[in-house]
Parts: sequence; structure tokens; C-alpha cells
Amino acid sequence: MSLKTPFYYYDLELLNQTLESMTAAIQNPNFKVHYAVKANAEDRILQTIKEHGLGADCVSGNEIKKALALGFEPKEIVLAGIGKSDEELDLAISHNIHSINCESIEELEVIDAIAKKHDTIANIAFRINPNVDAHTHHKITTGLNENKFGIPISEIDTAVDEILKHKNLALKGIHFHIGSQILSLNPFANLCQQANRVTEGLKARGVILEHINVGGGLGINYSDPESQLVPNFEEYFRVFEKFLNVEDGQTVHFELGRSIVGQAGSLISKVLYVKKGAASNFAIIDAGMTDLMRPALYNAFHKIDNLSSSGEQESYHVVGPICESSDTFGKSELPKTSRGDFLVIRSAGAYGQVLSSNYNLRDRAEAVYSDVMSLEEYIAPNRPLVSLAAQ
Repeated sequence: MSLKTPFYYYDLELLNQTLESMTAAIQNPNFKVHYAVKANAEDRILQTIKEHGLGADCVSGNEIKKALALGFEPKEIVLAGIGKSDEELDLAISHNIHSINCESIEELEVIDAIAKKHDTIANIAFRINPNVDAHTHHKITTGLNENKFGIPISEIDTAVDEILKHKNLALKGIHFHIGSQILSLNPFANLCQQANRVTEGLKARGVILEHINVGGGLGINYSDPESQLVPNFEEYFRVFEKFLNVEDGQTVHFELGRSIVGQAGSLISKVLYVKKGAASNFAIIDAGMTDLMRPALYNAFHKIDNLSSSGEQESYHVVGPICESSDTFGKSELPKTSRGDFLVIRSAGAYGQVLSSNYNLRDRAEAVYSDVMSLEEYIAPNRPLVSLAAQ
């Protein structure tokens, strides 16, 4: 069977292996993971994640609707976001979700008014900006004073005073998220120290929280994915076991996304032309920034392999067909590449398909799953698939 390229290929065996590794790494029964739906919102991906007992971390009303439609319980859903609309808040409150992560004092007033309309009490967690440097790309850093997210630590007392004025709000927790694609564990340890200062200050005021939400951010290995297909979840959770002060009965919530789905997805593309340029050889493929935005958006690196060739290594500038100079996947050393070869762009399971667009009125890439047909079965009718080990 052949399939129109480009398409996303999802390795469900690896996804299940990653989820099993993550759940096995959690030694504390009070640790709870909510999957960050924004990383990949494909139905089959979400269904698999739900089967492993994770909740849903949503940042829009439509993400809440999808989570509910796929069977996530409202008590397992959290809503975050700097600019929640009244309609989104109404949806969250009417379904009595686990918590709304509130990002400003003005937002409290809006939530209270909507909760009053429903004659209910809305569960609130303050999202706090801890001013912790995640040491990641500046466009995915979210926990510094210069970022738009969260309530500054200096305003926590004011926020508590405000919430106590409203009968339709209940402060249940605090929430942090310092950034994404974090490869060092030190920022998470620093986050724990800031969280401890916040909870100690609240405790001094007589405020005991039901939960602490530390967000997500754990990164994956983009440069050499085969060497670490599954992140070291044991070390990650151990940081919070060691450094985060937790009261008896208090739960700790995590919002992991990329680390769960990132390595399970690949973008498969076909070479349209090989063109010799003045500065380098161009491998022009049928996948573009409309299919995988990360390189154009963040100058992100994705490892690329040629599935059809085992020739001598050559340097290629791999580019897409979009009428933009930013439509490039960077330079790669590949076996001699020719028209019709199939390339695999690795580590595309997170922020790949979900960020796609139909700019230039292009079709969106389809999703293909490993339990339906192997990658070799899809590609072989057009060109033999070679072993990557042989390269």
C-alpha cells in the first residue's frame, strides 16, 4: 500500500512504552500527571494516554471539549491560559473541572461572576510566576518576570485577599510552569525552592492548599533520539520527591506533554528534487513548515534520516516547498539522496501535527499508526526501505 506524503507516523508501541516507564517512575501515590493536550491532540494519542490513567491539561475550551468527548473525567481536567474567554470559563465551571489555573487578579472577578451565575463554587489554583530561568529557548521560557504568564510572587498576598472577598471561589492550589524542552534538572530544583517559599507564606496566613501543580517542561533528545527514546522519568520525579515540601494529604500535579509523545511521532516526506546550489546542495521535499512549524518558529533541530538510500554520506540543506525562506529543516548529513527517496524527520510527535496549517492552501498531513501497518509496508511499494543501522 502506498500513501500520499507527507504524513505523520506514530509508533504506538513506543508511546505505550513511554507511558509505562513514566507511571512506573512515580513512587508517590500523591503524584498525578495531566497530559498537556496542546502537545498532540490526535484522538488515538489521547485515547492511549487516557488508558494509562492520566488526566488532561487544557489551554482552551475546545481542548476541554475534546477531553470530555474522549472520556476524561471532569475531575481529571485542569484549565490554564493567560487569556481565557468568558465562554471557556463558563464551560470549565459548568463541568466542575478539577481546577482553573488563574493568571491575574482581574480574572478572579470574572470567574466569580460566572460561578455565581451557575450557583456554584469554582476551584481555583493561582498560577504564579516564580522568576525561575528554565535555560531553554527564549520563546518557550514562561517563568521569568519578563514573561506574560502568571501572578508575580510579589502580588500573592493581594490575590489571596481578593479571593477571600468572593463567595463563589475556592483557593485549592498553586500552579507553576517555567518553560518547555528543559534538559537540566536544576531549574526544577530551583522551582521547588520557590514553591516552598510560596506555600510557607500561605501557610503562615492559614491557607492550606489541596494541591501544588508544578507544570511540565521535561525535554527530549532531538539530536540523537535513538540513544534516548524514553526520557529519564525516574530522575525527574526524584527531584520533586527530594526538594518539594508537601503537606500530608497534599497532591502534586504535573503537566507533561513533549516528554510523553515527542519521540513517538515522525514526519515522513518524499524528495521532490535535488538541486545543486552555489553554497550547498538542496534536498527539496514535499513536507514544509505547514506540516512541521518548529524549525521555522524556533530554529529547532530535528534529526533527519533517509529511509531509501545507504550510499555515501553527503551534506544537504533540507528544505520544503513553501514560498518562504524560513521553510527549511536545516542542514543534514545524509546518504546520497535522489528524487523519490523517503526521508523521516524524527522526534515530531510533540508540537508537530498540532501546529500544522494549510498555508498556501496545502492539505494537512494525515496521521498513520503503527498498529495498522508498519512504516516499511507503507513505503516499500514505492521504494525499498533500508535499515537505519546500515547507515
